[in-house]
Amino acid sequence: MNRAKKLKWLEWCGAASAVVYAQLIAYNIGAEVAGFLLLFLSAALLGIWAHLGKHRGLFILQLFYAATALIGIARWL
Repeated sequence: MNRAKKLKWLEWCGAASAVVYAQLIAYNIGAEVAGFLLLFLSAALLGIWAHLGKHRGLFILQLFYAATALIGIARWL
């Protein structure tokens, strides 16, 4: 896979997992741990994408989201 395709994959998989995370939390169906795991996955994917693309502000934001996901996972377990 070339660099452009990798970046596109990271971006869209990160975005898609964030959308599913948001839906799981919003529906309040008892899937909070799965939702926060998806948030962590999203933050990791988008964090890598931001780092590789030198999007520093978005990279910092993903670090915050990853930390938030870990807090959410810990509180719901």
